[in-house]
Amino acid sequence: MTTPQTNQPHQANEVNQANRIDLTGKVAVVTGSGRGLGLAYARALASAGAAVVVNDVDAEAAAAAVKEITGAGGRAVAEVVPAGTTEAAEALVARAVDSFGRIDTMVTNAGVLRDRVLWKMTDDDFDTVVQVHLRGTFTCVRAAVERMREQGDGGRIVVAGSPAGQRGNFGQTNYAAAKAGIAAMVRTWAMELGRAGITANAVIPVAATAMTRTIPVFAPHIEALERDGTPLPDSLRKGEGFGTAEDVAGLVAFLASDASAGVTGQCIGVGGDKLALWSHPREIAVAYADGGWSAEAIAAAWPVSVGRAPETYGIPAPVL
Repeated sequence: MTTPQTNQPHQANEVNQANRIDLTGKVAVVTGSGRGLGLAYARALASAGAAVVVNDVDAEAAAAAVKEITGAGGRAVAEVVPAGTTEAAEALVARAVDSFGRIDTMVTNAGVLRDRVLWKMTDDDFDTVVQVHLRGTFTCVRAAVERMREQGDGGRIVVAGSPAGQRGNFGQTNYAAAKAGIAAMVRTWAMELGRAGITANAVIPVAATAMTRTIPVFAPHIEALERDGTPLPDSLRKGEGFGTAEDVAGLVAFLASDASAGVTGQCIGVGGDKLALWSHPREIAVAYADGGWSAEAIAAAWPVSVGRAPETYGIPAPVL
């Protein structure tokens, strides 16, 4: 496994006024933003000046998020609808246009989990996760892009990927498949939308959420953070690139801004003190045989040729 390129620590908070992200006049939709990562994204966008459509299936959570954002001086409305269908996606875009006159950014964050090992995963487990994550991303982005192209002045697509979609993860056939599909869609959309000035990128977050709270090595640190406000240790923030939802939100605000106009088709990881660019799949070893490859020729060549250093798989276990 190749070692990622690393850079010297960057003082991320040392920015001058000219570098500040300003989303004044922009309008964003954030799916699944009643709590957790989605709420952090909505807060960050509103704080930078964007008007936000908060979306959740929980009406109380959506209303509370809107109240928090507007109470802090931001602009926000709620649209309570489950992400997945074309009708839901069109309702979200319509709410943005009806309330604020346009849409500039679509952030697809809504998701569910139905974790089970392959032989115990039901059709419903698989279909539910794919419906919300993969189809929900597709329908929301399609509806947003239709409006953005009509407006004629570009736009930003920011979708939620996952380390599971980049490397696979035990017990998450459905989730990993959906997130891998989302990464592939981003690469495709970057080509299709470039002429319209619309960028498309995936955020690969690693943060304290309901899902990561179930991981034993993370659980006590998340509990201490939520109970007492105890900061996450450097072994997590730096060693694992694991932080809070707020640590991820800055990347979403950046990708929604004019500062990211040249960034598209990328899967970008963020968590704790770590920012990373994920590679795209590519050929890493090649061999040729005159006349093609028989099964026997592959068997002979594999251990000394293309199969000499196979790729790793799965999310590495935290080392604390």
